[in-house]
Amino acid sequence: MNYSFISVEKAVSLIKSNDRVFVHGAAATPTHLLQALAARASELRNVQTIHLHLEGPMPLADAGNEESFHPNALFIGANLRAAVAAGRASYMPIFLSEAPLLFRHNIWPLDVALVQVSPPDQHGFCSLGVSVDVARAAVDTAPTVIAMVNPQMPRTHGDGQVHVSKFTALCFHETPIYAHEPTEPTPLEMAIGRNVAELVEDGATLQVGIGGIPNATLRYLHNHKNLGLHTEMFSDGIIDLVEKGIINGSQKKKHRGKLVSSFAVGSQRLYKFMDDNPMISMLEASYTNDTAVIRTNPRVTAINSAIEVDLTGQICADSIGTRLYSGVGGQMDFIRGASLSAGGKPIIALPSVTSRGESKIVQLLKEGAGVVTTRAHAHYIVTENGVADLYGKTLKQRAQALIAIAHADHQEALEKAAFTRFGPELISFS
Repeated sequence: MNYSFISVEKAVSLIKSNDRVFVHGAAATPTHLLQALAARASELRNVQTIHLHLEGPMPLADAGNEESFHPNALFIGANLRAAVAAGRASYMPIFLSEAPLLFRHNIWPLDVALVQVSPPDQHGFCSLGVSVDVARAAVDTAPTVIAMVNPQMPRTHGDGQVHVSKFTALCFHETPIYAHEPTEPTPLEMAIGRNVAELVEDGATLQVGIGGIPNATLRYLHNHKNLGLHTEMFSDGIIDLVEKGIINGSQKKKHRGKLVSSFAVGSQRLYKFMDDNPMISMLEASYTNDTAVIRTNPRVTAINSAIEVDLTGQICADSIGTRLYSGVGGQMDFIRGASLSAGGKPIIALPSVTSRGESKIVQLLKEGAGVVTTRAHAHYIVTENGVADLYGKTLKQRAQALIAIAHADHQEALEKAAFTRFGPELISFS
């Protein structure tokens, strides 16, 4: 197979003023390409970028680059929060399941896609590696595709195989992709994880993400049997369960025996585990997050987090008041998919208080807070203090259940608020 590499600088010279540019995200963020593009700020105007959350520095959003670049985030990472707040970048709320359709349906037509891929194999195919999500749709629809070949990108099975003939330009840069070493869960996270794990049944299909609570939950599943994985993302916590045969996918209806995901973020151990692993299928997010697909698996147990939950079950997960923090992501995709699955359990897990001691179960969401999951979609809310099952309960009953798992320091104030709002007769239930 004949192909040749050009310099990163020459590759990004293909980008013109007024272009719309997709940027590969998460652990696959092609920082070297972004830095080379930022170096052209003086000669470019109104280059729009669009992407999920990015790892590492985001020089396109630096103060002073406003006339040259404007990032549009479908999910806000830490490196863009200040820029979004200052107006140097924008946020687009969208379900992850629908994000690839922005490109496929020509709603946000692309001019260029910047991706990071594994080296071509003997047949000329590269892999999008740890991030297929919306990248597959971007590669399929952008007329110009610039690929940075990195030998440290894992080669994964699924939708991420792209032939070199698809690329307009190939450049080469070897560097470790972005990694997050798992940290030891805190006692608080372990307590929440224990409560979540008690809801997980043998044969369940899991959706889990990254962080202390998911990792703690997974630690409590070592006595479970025949679990499956169908998730938008995964991290290190699944590896031990797979190697012990606890996660084996034997009960799944879709992709039996496979670990299905859209992207992954974790340690180098995780990336080594993923490399050329035929058990793993990395698929486009329009498929992994399709509720019609999710619901076909048995006992889908979706474990997600939140910033705050009000007494009626409204769940804010993307902002702190009016301050945008993250994004809609795939929470609603999996909350709904799990609720429609036979025996499924949609779970929101969170500490009862913030690091400053403020209650995360609140009378009213903060002014301007985004409702990512509506009260009608909320089922299980879990804190370190227990589980509130809201499904099939009135607003009064929901308030009572949520107050029971709130922090003791805030229960009295919440009870007074519930009395004022719902009246004196909170209906008891068992």
